[in-house]
Amino acid sequence: MSKNSNNKAGKDKGKGAGGGTIALNKRARHEYSLEDKFEAGLSLQGWELKAIRAGRANIGDAYAVVLHNEIFLIGSQITPLISASTHVVANDRRSRKLLLHRAEIDNLIGRVQRDGYTLVPTALYWKGNKVKAEIVLAKGKQAHDKREASKERDWQREKQRVMRRHNKDA
Repeated sequence: MSKNSNNKAGKDKGKGAGGGTIALNKRARHEYSLEDKFEAGLSLQGWELKAIRAGRANIGDAYAVVLHNEIFLIGSQITPLISASTHVVANDRRSRKLLLHRAEIDNLIGRVQRDGYTLVPTALYWKGNKVKAEIVLAKGKQAHDKREASKERDWQREKQRVMRRHNKDA
C-alpha cells in the first residue's frame, strides 16, 4: 500500500500539480527592500500552461504595473513549446493579468501611487493545479544600502564560521 502512495506522490510532482516552485526572482532581494507579500493568480492561455509544466518560465526581469484599476505582470517570459498550436500566435513576453481581490488591488494601487512602492514578483509556484505569483511591495535600494546589506551578510557568514570552529574545539 505504501508503494502506491509513494508512486502517486512522485507522479504528482512530475506533473507539476504539487506545491512546487516554478520560477524565482532571486535578484529582487538584492535590488529591493521587500515588505508585504501578496498571492495572485495568473490569467494564462493554454500554451503557456503547457510551457510552464515543461519548465520554461522566467520572471527575472518581470515587474507588475497598474493599468485601468487592474494589475498586470509585465516582462515575464514563458517560452512556447515547439509543439504549440499552429493557430495560436505565441508571444512569450505578453502582459498577463494578475488576479486579486478588489480590496487587495485597491490597497496595492494606493500604496504604489501614494507611497512610491514598486510591485515585484518574487516567485511563481503551483497551488493545487493553478499557477500563483507571489508579488511583493518593495522599495528600491540605493547603492550604499546594497553594500551595507552585503557587508551584513558577510559578517553573519563569518560569525557562523567562527562559532562552528569554536564548537568543534570545545
